[in-house]
Amino acid sequence: MTLGRLGDAGNEIPVLHYDGRAYDLRPLTADIDGAFLASGGAASALAALNRGDLVEVPDAAALRVAPPIASPGKIVCIGLNYRDHAEETGAAIPEEPVVFMKDPSTIVGPFDEVYIPRKSVKTDWEVELGVVIGKTARYLSSPEEADSVIAGYVLSHDVSEREFQLERGGQWDKGKSCETFNPLGPVLVPASEVADPQSLGLRLWVNGELRQDGSTANMIFDVRHVIWYLSQFMVLRPGDLINTGTPAGVALGIEGNPYLRDGDVVELEIDGLGRSSQKMVQA
Repeated sequence: MTLGRLGDAGNEIPVLHYDGRAYDLRPLTADIDGAFLASGGAASALAALNRGDLVEVPDAAALRVAPPIASPGKIVCIGLNYRDHAEETGAAIPEEPVVFMKDPSTIVGPFDEVYIPRKSVKTDWEVELGVVIGKTARYLSSPEEADSVIAGYVLSHDVSEREFQLERGGQWDKGKSCETFNPLGPVLVPASEVADPQSLGLRLWVNGELRQDGSTANMIFDVRHVIWYLSQFMVLRPGDLINTGTPAGVALGIEGNPYLRDGDVVELEIDGLGRSSQKMVQA
């Protein structure tokens, strides 16, 4: 069972995916948003299906796959959270999570086009495990408490413009917040459906060539620690997205720096969370 959204931008239908079929969730909620997730989200959707309250979406396969959550209040990202990625970029291994923010409006669907910004020469890829918050979290007392506030997990593409990020003023946000820079999905997998978020394989291809092949087992700071840590500095609210970092294999760390160009195709997958593909288009 997974949650998702189908349809053109601005007209998305919230759906429950079950046994190869998509069921319309509009009898329960207008969208897959913070309010829905905070009210029990996935469990209430499955209960409605079992009661026979949901109808199948006709021609679901013909509809655009939208990002599986509505625009969150915030996207919080963790940088340099895989030892091999820190090493390939020449950065020191962080002693605490490196935190930056990303504009929530960067979220697009998993098969939508990604725009290479004007004057960009260093647009880069990053496959990441995304964590979606399901309950308000403030000042969690321990990492173990994080389990109770996680709604689910999602495949996230943290597209980055390295010149904007590293060479244009010394802060990362503007290299992360360009239009379309966070393809998300295809689905939101409820936390109850993921046995161990620290044993998931992540892979990314550019034009069919495998560039990233890692595992969440190699995170420096695991999911629980990240959520606990962030809650000491900000309130995490239902619907918020946390991007937890990327393994080695980004263009920044490859000899010759093969950054993305107009027409390139990036494909991504995470075990159990699905697969996505985006074509790069010059803005």
